[in-house]
Amino acid sequence: MLRGISPLVSPELLAILSRMGHGDELVLSDAHFPAESFNSRVLRADGLRIAPLLDAILPLWLLDPYVPTPVFMMAPVSGDSLDADLVASYRAAIERHHPGTPATEYIPRFDFYDRTRSAFAVLVTGETAKYGNIILKKGVITA
Repeated sequence: MLRGISPLVSPELLAILSRMGHGDELVLSDAHFPAESFNSRVLRADGLRIAPLLDAILPLWLLDPYVPTPVFMMAPVSGDSLDADLVASYRAAIERHHPGTPATEYIPRFDFYDRTRSAFAVLVTGETAKYGNIILKKGVITA
């Protein structure tokens, strides 16, 4: 156990977060996401929702300030919709730790899958909301 680090951050997740470099991306996926099909570095956080995980992860590193968009979510397919409360909970966590972060960009499902292939890692969560997937781009950690 470490002081100042949320107990939601497992030792494996802490190791991944510390090994990531600036510009690397972390996918936090919902429980439905086919993570193993798109990335070989998959961690599990079963039973945990994404909004609390964002609150646990975001104090530990910066979102990339040198790109137009450091946060991405999967856009719903035609006929579906996003859960507005879920999106608001993600955004609240982001703003709590990184105020002024540019708006989240919503990308089509297959583009999201392509981006997952090149992500540093995927954290599969217990999030059950449809389209609950989010990608965070890590920034430079300065002294």
